[in-house]
Amino acid sequence: MENTRSHDSSSSIKLTDTNNVTKVSPDKIADRALKYSSVFWFISILLGQWFFFYYIFAFYGFSVINDNMEIWNRWEAMGAKPYHVGDFSGNLAFAAHAIGAGIVAFGGILQLIPKLRNTFPRFHKVNGYVYLITVFCLAISGFYLVWIRDLDPINSSGIGTTINGFLILLFAYFTVRNAINRDIKTHRKWALRLFVVSNAQWTLRVGTFSYLITGNLLGTKPAFGDLFFSLWTFGCYLLPLAVLQLYFFATEKHSQAIRHSYWKIATSTLLFVLTILMIIGMVGFTPFLLSVINNEEISF
Repeated sequence: MENTRSHDSSSSIKLTDTNNVTKVSPDKIADRALKYSSVFWFISILLGQWFFFYYIFAFYGFSVINDNMEIWNRWEAMGAKPYHVGDFSGNLAFAAHAIGAGIVAFGGILQLIPKLRNTFPRFHKVNGYVYLITVFCLAISGFYLVWIRDLDPINSSGIGTTINGFLILLFAYFTVRNAINRDIKTHRKWALRLFVVSNAQWTLRVGTFSYLITGNLLGTKPAFGDLFFSLWTFGCYLLPLAVLQLYFFATEKHSQAIRHSYWKIATSTLLFVLTILMIIGMVGFTPFLLSVINNEEISF
């Protein structure tokens, strides 16, 4: 009888253990969804921004080295004329702004890799200094191009660039201050916000191509005069900031676990959808930039 009871008891324990192993709580599912969607976003933006870095230095970098800055005016067909004959300070500001965007695209994403940050802390610190100096130059050169070089700065593009520049300087300040105060958790939050606003140039272009491609796929016939472009001048940094804030909220601990799980699922779903739209823009943006680099005709 004792052996029988012992056998039944062990079977019950095994059954209970099996049930515990196979059962996954909604909160764990939500955690995994948020983790995988954020990794998906990170890998996608890394590939997109490193190609953008290649484009910046292949086009703008080599044009400066070869003293062939007139080539910038290939964008004149798109309504932009970056190179001005005899305007040394203006051309220098534009070169700093364009090349700075490339440095930010390459070095900024490295600051977000935890393993690299923990394994090579000195590199993280030095790269951080380079990144901060670059974003400062990015903001100042942007102010110069809008308010000194541009003959008509009072427009949506000029105002959007100005607000973006002030946000870069503000977020850089809080990033540095919290690092000095050893408040690493808060420092990383501000660093992520800084990463978002300092990459507005890239987000602006990727979002534009995503809008054009998805609009054509859906049959809405998008055009450059659409309201989207005026709104996206500000949305290219405000929308990512809003999603980032939702992400922060979703990763924090809350008393109501079930409701919190819903927030995680909602945030991960939104992040996944926006990443897909970002990839669509990247796919359209890539051949366009290759045609610019190869001196081919610019067309959509």
